[in-house]
Amino acid sequence: MVPGVNGGERATTGATAPSPLHPVPSDQRVGLRVSVVIPTLNEVGNIAAVLEQMRRFDDIIIVDGFSQDGTVEKARSVRPDVRVVERPPRGKGDALRAGFEAATGDVIVMMDADGSMDPGEADVFVAMLNVGFDLVKGSRLACGGGSHDLTTVRWLGNRALCGLANALFHTQWTDLCYGYVAFRRSALPRLALTANGFEIESQILSHAALAGLRIAEIPSVEFPRITGDSHLNARKDGTRVLKEILTARFSPRARRSAVALRPMIPVE
Repeated sequence: MVPGVNGGERATTGATAPSPLHPVPSDQRVGLRVSVVIPTLNEVGNIAAVLEQMRRFDDIIIVDGFSQDGTVEKARSVRPDVRVVERPPRGKGDALRAGFEAATGDVIVMMDADGSMDPGEADVFVAMLNVGFDLVKGSRLACGGGSHDLTTVRWLGNRALCGLANALFHTQWTDLCYGYVAFRRSALPRLALTANGFEIESQILSHAALAGLRIAEIPSVEFPRITGDSHLNARKDGTRVLKEILTARFSPRARRSAVALRPMIPVE
């Protein structure tokens, strides 16, 4: 059973169930349109394999940090209809937020471009949203999940940060630092996102818990990158995650919301 989150009663799926007193309207449960947001920076060796497995999704948004290796051209050769948002490489969080703004679907799925996330799992994420959850997060450490790329240092850091987040937000997550997440686009204003780096993943979860969103955690398997090196720096990014969850917990909600309303810096 996957541990439940967000407090309160727990469904048989292991996540907090939508309240039977407030059922999700039928027009929000069926026929959900999906936007997939993929940040890229010199991922020419990986992006084709990822997009090949996502032909069933109509709206694919690539947020590219001015790649110099032909990433955008390769993406368009596989998916001529892919939408490309170009931004200076300010970080994963900045790229994702730009992609979220461009998304038009009822559901936003965020996915890495390196081939480490299985696009087939996206259907499970969307199915959970379809039955009434607001946000669905993948976990490599839940029963049924796994990772072929999680080093000992990253595992220890993730475990410590996840334990702290659970204590601060009264949740029961098993994995904090994993960016395979899907959520209803209607929930985006309540997430009040401001992060620019890898800490965007923990900010999404922290703010979702604080906003009282209905959250489900499901098992996910992380694969090694197809090619290239990770842009992640365990110590630097771990410190940013720690700062983010502390800020989220102790910063007044009004201040978080006010900051999130500031417009994103335009593309230069």
